[in-house]
Amino acid sequence: MTAARLLRAYLTEAKYECVRTLRMPGFALPFLLLPVALYLFFGVVLFSTSKEPNTALYIFMAFSVFGVMGPGMFGFGVFVAVEREQGLLTLKRALPAPPAAYLLAKMLMALLFAVLVMATMIIAAVTLGHLRLAMGQFLSLALINILGALPFCALGLFIGTRASGKGAPAFVNLLYLPMIYLSGFFFPLPKSIHWIQFTSPAFYLDQLALGAVGAPAWGSPAMHAAVLVGVTLFLGVFAVRRLARVG
Repeated sequence: MTAARLLRAYLTEAKYECVRTLRMPGFALPFLLLPVALYLFFGVVLFSTSKEPNTALYIFMAFSVFGVMGPGMFGFGVFVAVEREQGLLTLKRALPAPPAAYLLAKMLMALLFAVLVMATMIIAAVTLGHLRLAMGQFLSLALINILGALPFCALGLFIGTRASGKGAPAFVNLLYLPMIYLSGFFFPLPKSIHWIQFTSPAFYLDQLALGAVGAPAWGSPAMHAAVLVGVTLFLGVFAVRRLARVG
């Protein structure tokens, strides 16, 4: 297969994966509309008059991270589990297609959703939230959060390669929902359970994003990036090996 045909095969798989998920209202609408709707409610309606200078920024950061987590975790965790159970992966192995096209298409789908989430969040923050950040800061933040969706893709893939089609949504929610509330980016955790936030990739993504715009953040950007890359590689490698061995 020539390089041009190989590239076309990858792009075609990615195109139809993105079109498929965008045409699924039960998947697309919650992940595209919920983050910006919650941000507008909490960041603009409820806390717009807060005397704390960084409140608006912290709320924007929190819902941005929240927005990029879901598509990767559910897009991989649920879809892969269901498609494994239905025999779609067995069929794809018999097709003359690049082996990595299936996973790459799902990854690009999750990144597309992250791009759309960040675009709507930034537009809402500029027009209605009056968030005072330079364009370069918005672009840096968007890039970090878009790439920051990858650890959650790896986490979703790890679940999808092990759970059944019926059990995968429950397992994803068992990680997704506690991760939202126990990562410390919506509200500070009590000192007795403060250590829990350090076990969550969402905490490190939030801290990395805060550091990128010059806001107070815990730890160093290099450490946050290393943790996120490590989570992505560790879970991704184990998930891909199982997928190749067991299917």
